[in-house]
Amino acid sequence: MSDIYSHTVELPKSQIPLSDLKDKTLLFVNVASKCGLTPQYKDLQALHEKYGEKGLVIIGFPCNQFKGQEPGTDDDVLQFCQANYGVTFPIAKKADVNGSDTQPIWKYLKEHADPPVQEIDWNFSKFLVKDGNIKWFPARSTKVSDVEAAL
Repeated sequence: MSDIYSHTVELPKSQIPLSDLKDKTLLFVNVASKCGLTPQYKDLQALHEKYGEKGLVIIGFPCNQFKGQEPGTDDDVLQFCQANYGVTFPIAKKADVNGSDTQPIWKYLKEHADPPVQEIDWNFSKFLVKDGNIKWFPARSTKVSDVEAAL
């Protein structure tokens, strides 16, 4: 793929061609519903509400690669997010973010971040794409407020 905008995000019932979002600031987050960091959904939703109309698009990617903390189906995940955190930003189909089955968009994000990322460290790692530049926020060392400061 030639750039991030060549990718398409697969949602449970639809798709988002990233080419439609070239003029937006994108935040990709690998999420999980049974993680100690799961309450970040509340902060992510607040970011979505505060900056969505200003061009921020948050996309959550459920991932079960970290201690099995996202065991449900795509529909289970979506229902959990909406019922417990009022999430209205897009939640993609479950995705691997590390290893041989890494989803292509996550492979691209890791390879093109500045600096490149070898492995996602945990659930709720974030990639902020602004003007084609990609910045990684590792889950264990940043909070949603750090992402907000980078906007």
